[in-house]
Amino acid sequence: MIEHGIQLDHLREERLGFDEAVYAEGKSVEQIAALIVHGVESRARRLFTRLDREKYQALGAPERAALDYDPVSRTGILGEQRAPSTDSRIAVITGGSSDVAVSGEAKRTLEYYGKSCAHIPDVGVAGIWRLLARMEELRRMRVVIVVAGMEGALPSVVAGLVPGVVIALPTSVGYGVAEGGRAALTSALASCAPGLVTVNIDNGYGAACAALRMLRL
Repeated sequence: MIEHGIQLDHLREERLGFDEAVYAEGKSVEQIAALIVHGVESRARRLFTRLDREKYQALGAPERAALDYDPVSRTGILGEQRAPSTDSRIAVITGGSSDVAVSGEAKRTLEYYGKSCAHIPDVGVAGIWRLLARMEELRRMRVVIVVAGMEGALPSVVAGLVPGVVIALPTSVGYGVAEGGRAALTSALASCAPGLVTVNIDNGYGAACAALRMLRL
């Protein structure tokens, strides 16, 4: 038990092969700082998600220096970085540039676990030639995480064109009836593309973990 009411799941790596990730959005600056100090003292690696810039900047200088922080994906990595594998054959693609914060969370999670990925933004169906230009590359991938908001058409299109596992990652990007990602989520769940896997809205971490589980098979 760490002070500030935090109890870590120390056996998660043994059970699942994943370290416990720290979801920072619901935690105070004091709790985040305590987790960083504990990690440094115990020489633990740790992934922080949804760590916004304001909370990061409110940390003390030693805690900020201990993290490899990325403000776009709102992720922080504590501890030694693993050398990325060169044969992962994972792609993370987005419908638009507005989806990059979510795709960045997936990319950083993969990197935390030593998996490199091809990060391909802004290849949505509004200009589908951009996707078709990358199709030869995408067809070689074992897993493609497709990040899209609005109507969420991109995951179905990709799942109908490539043989690897396709994971739909709907985002909350969009106007009106997009309903904060509900339209994109429903579109993915109702897809006629066979075998399309779907995770929750904006859950880049979950999509990356699903990809890692698949790669172990």
